[in-house]
Amino acid sequence: MRGSAVVTAGTGGIGLETAIGLAATGFSVTVVGRNAERGARAIGRINASATGRPGRFLAADLSSLGEVRALAGRIASDCAASGEPLAVLVNNVGAMFPDRREVHGVEASFVVNHLSPYLLTELLLPTLTGGAPSRIVNVTSGAVAVAKRVFDSVEPPGGYYGFHWYGRAKLANLVYTLDLAGRLDGTGVSVFAADPGGAATDMTDGTLSDPRIVSPALRLLWPLVRRRFERSTSGPAAVAARPSVIAATDDALTGRTGLVIGARGRPVAPYRAAADPRMADAVRRLSDRHAPLSAAGPDLG
Repeated sequence: MRGSAVVTAGTGGIGLETAIGLAATGFSVTVVGRNAERGARAIGRINASATGRPGRFLAADLSSLGEVRALAGRIASDCAASGEPLAVLVNNVGAMFPDRREVHGVEASFVVNHLSPYLLTELLLPTLTGGAPSRIVNVTSGAVAVAKRVFDSVEPPGGYYGFHWYGRAKLANLVYTLDLAGRLDGTGVSVFAADPGGAATDMTDGTLSDPRIVSPALRLLWPLVRRRFERSTSGPAAVAARPSVIAATDDALTGRTGLVIGARGRPVAPYRAAADPRMADAVRRLSDRHAPLSAAGPDLG
């Protein structure tokens, strides 16, 4: 037994394949999702590959920071009661919206792709450090390259374009990931980003065929852009999950931290802007403003 692992958005797509991969290497895997029926099907697939204890499902809407808080408390309590360390946290949750949405007054893409995994990770740090050595794996995206790199507020000025806003939220999370690796250096908690490279999943099914998700300049090139999207999301989720599984399990990464595991399963250079300390400061302030660690502060529900 290698301890316990938690995979968010783990009832389908890349998250489920990640959970299956972790279960096959001996982890006791918990998957988090919204739908109990999907959760039950996922656990059936996970248990078919498990070499350790059976998997389990925890229900939570990860767009609600109130539910994220409750989820963190449940995981921490369960680890304390069982004595089993939390060895791996995989923040796999992600969402892209063609139209602008809000969650309790905050743009939804930023909530789901950054604030939710940020808050869950921060609240579980005592559990992760207490059970070290442990690993945190945050799933990133190549969309960070099209993001506006200013984080004075949740949304930059200008119109809403779903792909760019998704990339910006993922960039915030990548900045946080590299910053967190530095903060935790020497604690026994390793922090990695994993780039799946794209796959055919519920998130990409249909969304990337809508030209509204890109800026007007890219819409002029939409036939080319759409073909590129189609190529990048045509692969199987099991292949796209490999970087996350490698980041969570590869013994060659023991003692290392702050790495991006690329789509081919090897460390790659991080997006250069993500290592800017000024950007890390801005993301830290913005995250604390909208997802304070104390429940007494403002919350998104």
